[in-house]
Amino acid sequence: MKLATWNINSLTVRLPQVLDWLKANPVDVLALQELKLSDDMFPTEAFAEAGYHSQCFGQKTYNGVALLSRTPAADVVKNIPGFDDDMARVITGTFGEGESSLRVVGAYFPNGQEPGSDKFEYKMEWLKGLRAWLKKELVTHPRLVLMGDYNITFDDLDVWDPIGLQGSIHCTDEERYHLRALIALGMTDSLRLFGQPPQSFSWWDYRNMAFRRNRGLRIDHILVSNVLKDRVKSCAIDKAPRKNERPSDHAPVVITLD
Repeated sequence: MKLATWNINSLTVRLPQVLDWLKANPVDVLALQELKLSDDMFPTEAFAEAGYHSQCFGQKTYNGVALLSRTPAADVVKNIPGFDDDMARVITGTFGEGESSLRVVGAYFPNGQEPGSDKFEYKMEWLKGLRAWLKKELVTHPRLVLMGDYNITFDDLDVWDPIGLQGSIHCTDEERYHLRALIALGMTDSLRLFGQPPQSFSWWDYRNMAFRRNRGLRIDHILVSNVLKDRVKSCAIDKAPRKNERPSDHAPVVITLD
């Protein structure tokens, strides 16, 4: 089973790129972030023609998440239960049945803007709400995958200039604490299960030829519950779509489960 996550930074602009990528990479589940469109504008028919069921949670202009899947999602939940939020950031569904079922959470974590800002405080509260809910969700669904744009780096290996960017947004101790706290729930960073080339990033700024110079960050992650850890056969960042004309600033991350 293959799953992927991709912040496409406007589905309206990049629908053809997503369809082309799915044709070349027919994953079983694709989590999308930053749709930047309302539910009534979601291209359900286009994905159906490509062989995919859709579950979307959109928002005009900003945010928005979706799950595309070969089989229909069950028990779909939108946003974080128990956390009051008017932003469309999380969508969850179950795929398969019984002991072989898989709970998939697709999430677009808040950016946070800068340490000390109101948006940073919102990010901290959002992360607390996510962790509290996932702790309960893992009891009910031990086979769980949390994937999306986390807007947080794990450590200096995920940063092109760890000294220059130390303490900046995505790289603060506060943000990384919450990322480690998710791991402490009983989850594993799937990419780090395998050897990766140095400076393996998933996001590059559009400015200053950042992609060409590989000045990026790894902020798109796939965490798997420890029950699934031994079933992860591969995990990789697909940089090819970042070379497209008018690309997203993020690249897909793909995991294969046995």
